[in-house]
Amino acid sequence: MNHQTYINKAVKLAQDNVQNGGKPFGAVIVKDDTVIATGINKAVQTGDTTSHAETEAIRKAGIEGKSNQLKGATLYASGHPCPMCLAASYLAGIEEIYYDSTLDEAEKVGLGVSHIYEELRKNLDQQKLPLRQFSSTIEVNPIKQWADSEK
Repeated sequence: MNHQTYINKAVKLAQDNVQNGGKPFGAVIVKDDTVIATGINKAVQTGDTTSHAETEAIRKAGIEGKSNQLKGATLYASGHPCPMCLAASYLAGIEEIYYDSTLDEAEKVGLGVSHIYEELRKNLDQQKLPLRQFSSTIEVNPIKQWADSEK
């Protein structure tokens, strides 16, 4: 696999996105030495804060491949993935990630996410964003409903 080619493609996507008014992030997903999806950060263009390059590429790969599992795939990102993109990569089954720019580089220009990584290192009850379990009054729990439907 030619890592240089794919990381360069991710960086070029990021550069093009900057020229079009977007944030400097691009991503490429490769499986079996074939690009299966690309993405750019569309948060500025769409107002959707979850529209990161990596999540956009994962969505495209899933939709086009009709599968939410990307086992055997490699993600190339123009920058170190944020916690959301890293989690999405885990959930999708991506097996390897290569990135160009570091968290420190992003931090220096106001695009840092180190504070989120720091929060996630804390115990849940010590994080700034309260996370509280509160039970519904609905009789059938959807997790149980799903589990029963899979039998």
